Amino acid sequence: MDLQSDPIIVVTGGAGMIGSCFIRYLNEQGRNNIVAVDELGTCDKWKNLVGKRVIDVLDKDELFWWLDGKEDQIEAIVHFGACSSTVERNAAYLLENNYRYSVNLAEWALEHNKRFVYASSAATYGDGAQGFSDNHDTLETLKPLNMYGFSKHLFDLWLKNHGALDRVAGLKFFNIFGPNEYHKGRMASTVFHFLPQIQQTGRVKLFRSNDPQNFGDGEQCRDFLYVKDACKMAYDLMVSEATGIFNIGNGKGQTWNTLAHAIFESLGKPTEIEYIDMPEDLLKTYQNYTCGDMTKTDQAITGTKGVQPLKETVADYVQNHLLPGLLPW
Repeated sequence: MDLQSDPIIVVTGGAGMIGSCFIRYLNEQGRNNIVAVDELGTCDKWKNLVGKRVIDVLDKDELFWWLDGKEDQIEAIVHFGACSSTVERNAAYLLENNYRYSVNLAEWALEHNKRFVYASSAATYGDGAQGFSDNHDTLETLKPLNMYGFSKHLFDLWLKNHGALDRVAGLKFFNIFGPNEYHKGRMASTVFHFLPQIQQTGRVKLFRSNDPQNFGDGEQCRDFLYVKDACKMAYDLMVSEATGIFNIGNGKGQTWNTLAHAIFESLGKPTEIEYIDMPEDLLKTYQNYTCGDMTKTDQAITGTKGVQPLKETVADYVQNHLLPGLLPW
């Protein structure tokens, strides 16, 4: 392989969970001419890039001047970089980081006719009252429950309003979990947070329902998808000619109780659950049910036909990554 002649794939958010796992997946496909872009600062996210094959690592503020003059060398921009905190309250920061940066990057890719794949979010669906269909005709009806979801929704709408959805691929990620998420703090997956609870106390804590008429305690549902499966979907869409917005999920709504049971089972322990009150800052913005309509994704790529069962993916994450000491992927 001649890296100097191979086209470059730029991955923003490259040191994040999905971004770094996506780079690993690219490497497994023999794609090594990769530039990882992120905002590393003084945190330990750089560790997610150890063992990955990339030709450079850039700060997100360096990307646009680096791209200048390299138009003929770029194959694709895969834009996963964003603040992903659903409880972030700084609207100005989210608009600048998640929305305007995405607009600027999309404009560059569209101007130079480069493949542009970007991360949207299931948070754009809000409480799900309008459903979880990735049909473009219903975009304007969606009502995100938090500023993070709104910042992602604004970019989806910008692409639609500029007639660009038929030139890009947007990925509406649902509840992605898996290795390389240790840096996410409160926003790391429940699997990540549950393991030390079980090890220390023998039980896990789940939120009581804030809508007991419709959902029992721990019976709130999520569309859980292992990050390794999410990366395969993202790659398949990147190398395809498919355009538009696509749900990236399992296509199944599974309860927190089911997830907790899978974690206990992966440890060979009996399931013990304690239900606690939901934090005040989540009460009015909490999604009690998410389940992606995967019809369009399954028509474009292998999609959910290649997804592993939740029980197996939880076991892989716990036994092959968390228990060995946050072993990355």
